[in-house]
Amino acid sequence: MNVASLNFRSWRGYLELMRPANIVTAWADILVGFAASGSGAIFAQLINGEASFTILIPLAWLLLATTGLYGGGVVFNDVFDAELDAKERPNRAIPSGRVSRENATLLGSILFAIGIIAAFQVSLVSGAIAIFITLSCLLYNSLAKHHPFFGPLNMGLCRGSNLLLGVSAVPAMIGERWYLALIPVIYIAAITAISQGEVHGGKKITGVLALLLIAIVLTAVLALGLLGDYAATIALPFAVVLAIRVLPNFIKAAREPVAENIRTAVKIGVLSLIVLDATIASGFAGLYYGLFVLILLPFSMKLAKVFAVT
Repeated sequence: MNVASLNFRSWRGYLELMRPANIVTAWADILVGFAASGSGAIFAQLINGEASFTILIPLAWLLLATTGLYGGGVVFNDVFDAELDAKERPNRAIPSGRVSRENATLLGSILFAIGIIAAFQVSLVSGAIAIFITLSCLLYNSLAKHHPFFGPLNMGLCRGSNLLLGVSAVPAMIGERWYLALIPVIYIAAITAISQGEVHGGKKITGVLALLLIAIVLTAVLALGLLGDYAATIALPFAVVLAIRVLPNFIKAAREPVAENIRTAVKIGVLSLIVLDATIASGFAGLYYGLFVLILLPFSMKLAKVFAVT
């Protein structure tokens, strides 16, 4: 094997650790938070020529921040699971020898640093949220993931905080929109709960619980219409798409909780985070903004065919 092919295998290993398809879903969190902060109107101003693209600088920093934070989180997931993966998933980057555990630790640390530094470029609030996400990711990967209740809750908090990171584009709005973090908390808790059986299979009761949580999420994104500045009628078509994508797979996994069905439900559930975010974003910033977020879905799905999602 020549040097060029060795380098390719090494770089691919680093990319696999970062889960590129998943990072795209984290971008969607930032975009929906940005919309909820009231900044979604910026896009209309840009289209109408009423604003300069420099107005998007805070958004660019936040997108870079979430790239580092999410990337660092999933890298450390594999760092902490190296011994277990050597038995259950020997093809992963670390147990296969394509990336050393030490280099993976360095990569994860650098990504976390990038995420925190980028967030501080927006505001102190953004930086504080980034630090919280970093610590939450490390807690999940080192301890909480092995607990049937605190694991899903911990992961959900990471995702909910990521949405609030988007809201922090306007720091004063955090106090008004904090409740939005509960939606991804519940959604991710459902995915994380059912994912515990993606290697050896799961339990029906876990699948039923996950279905219940998904139903709560679908209800919540429409119930936001009770707010004066949220258009549930615009969000409804996106919610229907979300239900069509997620529910059949979760129902199948609940009925037959074998590893293959669970892995499929988890993969679809993770990628459908973009649809969930598009649903909420459309309610706050309108149809076109929601479609803009939804465009990330085919991009993420394309990456998911090349790099593993779970």
